[in-house]
Amino acid sequence: MTAGMDGVRPRRQHAPRQGILPFVIRHGTGEAVTAHAGLPLVVEAARAVRLEEVVAAQLTVAKRERGFSETEKLEALLLLVAGGGDRIEDIRILAEDQGLVRLLDRELPSPDALLDFLNAFDDPRVWGPRPPDEKSWVPPESAPLVGLFEVNRELVARVADRQTRTATIDHDGTIIEAHKRDALVAYEGTRGYQPLVAVWVEEDLIVADEFRDGNVPGNKDPLTSVRRAFAALPAWVEKRYFRGDSADYYEPLLKYLVKERITFSISADMSPELRAECVAVPTEHWVELAAREREVVHVAEVEFTPGDWPKTAAPLRYVGLRITPLQPELFAERGPKYLAVVTNRPAPEEGAVPRGDEMRAADLVRWHWEKAGTIEHVHRSMKDELGAGVLPSQRFGANAAWFRINAIAYNLLTLLKRRALPARFRLARPKRLRFEIFNAPARLVVHQSQLIATLCASRERTEELVRARQRLLATRQTLGSSPASIR
Repeated sequence: MTAGMDGVRPRRQHAPRQGILPFVIRHGTGEAVTAHAGLPLVVEAARAVRLEEVVAAQLTVAKRERGFSETEKLEALLLLVAGGGDRIEDIRILAEDQGLVRLLDRELPSPDALLDFLNAFDDPRVWGPRPPDEKSWVPPESAPLVGLFEVNRELVARVADRQTRTATIDHDGTIIEAHKRDALVAYEGTRGYQPLVAVWVEEDLIVADEFRDGNVPGNKDPLTSVRRAFAALPAWVEKRYFRGDSADYYEPLLKYLVKERITFSISADMSPELRAECVAVPTEHWVELAAREREVVHVAEVEFTPGDWPKTAAPLRYVGLRITPLQPELFAERGPKYLAVVTNRPAPEEGAVPRGDEMRAADLVRWHWEKAGTIEHVHRSMKDELGAGVLPSQRFGANAAWFRINAIAYNLLTLLKRRALPARFRLARPKRLRFEIFNAPARLVVHQSQLIATLCASRERTEELVRARQRLLATRQTLGSSPASIR
């Protein structure tokens, strides 16, 4: 800055101060930038396994003469939940990111279009009126919901490692609090819904879900959900296992698992008869399993046969847990608490090394306890880090579709972690993927008719994103174009 005629430098005119730090925010001038240069990986992951072909074959939501296709709407919803949105209205944030739109090579549907898409999954004509004599009810699924299940089923087959011949299915429900018009009171006293989820542990994939009203007890026909989960497994799976909580202690389910030769462990209801058998176990037969801060846990084999178990069927094995407090509670004496696990896994002969599916009592309980870690991880990811915890509609079928789309998003992120991203992301939660991968700022330019995204990131981070895209491209090139090609 040069001095004026009187030798005094003119004072620089500053814009009014906006905040504490020394910068100002202005409306964009049309420069092509994006805050989400890594988010298109979600679409590329879907297309790497040719999911658009599966959607075209399996999913018809409504007659459409113009506008966005089912694939385009589904991809938009997957982008939304993977990117951290939990409301349909949040799609506006992504749509306003013109750099992202250019990377996707198409516009995104409006919130109204996406909500109409979800509402089209609700078809009361399929399930009719609620049975008047039923306090709780699980309605049948509409054709679009069944189609969406088939989309996920095919996705599971295309994502799973064909070398994985074992499938352990962990099964449990979760409460989603909601104050929608049709939301009913759950057993915890909150209004909402209580969907069931089945997870293939070895592959970290959701193979089945069943959306339910909040007032439906967990033990109301869990067999339908479990049967569907095992039917969704790829044909190359040879060995099948199942773990469930006390809601799965349901005679038809136990009979199904035994008949299908599926190895299982399920938390048993502590009936008075079963508790009496646990109490009758001699003290010397109890083996210490875990010593905790306030209690000690022992296990023992328990001789017990439920009264309604067929006499001609193979006997079930019960393992009891005795939980003894180390210090009596104030003003009260509390004795041991008893729990039990029922299984068809055989016990080894005393002193023998376990073979095959044989497991000692303590190891069986430890294996059973692993379920809590796997299924709760999925529930937290779905509800807290994807969009399943906030339901978008007043319609049951629309919310069921939203939940299933979140399951598909979860499985696509598993594909990214296992097939495209570096090994350090294998156990990453969705928010970690957003922080390190999806929310990568970039400037876009066109050079020689080629759209180029220049990342504002380290060389290492940039190269990781490039390699991820290359791996997804290679996956698509090696996968046949026909859905039947993987069967």
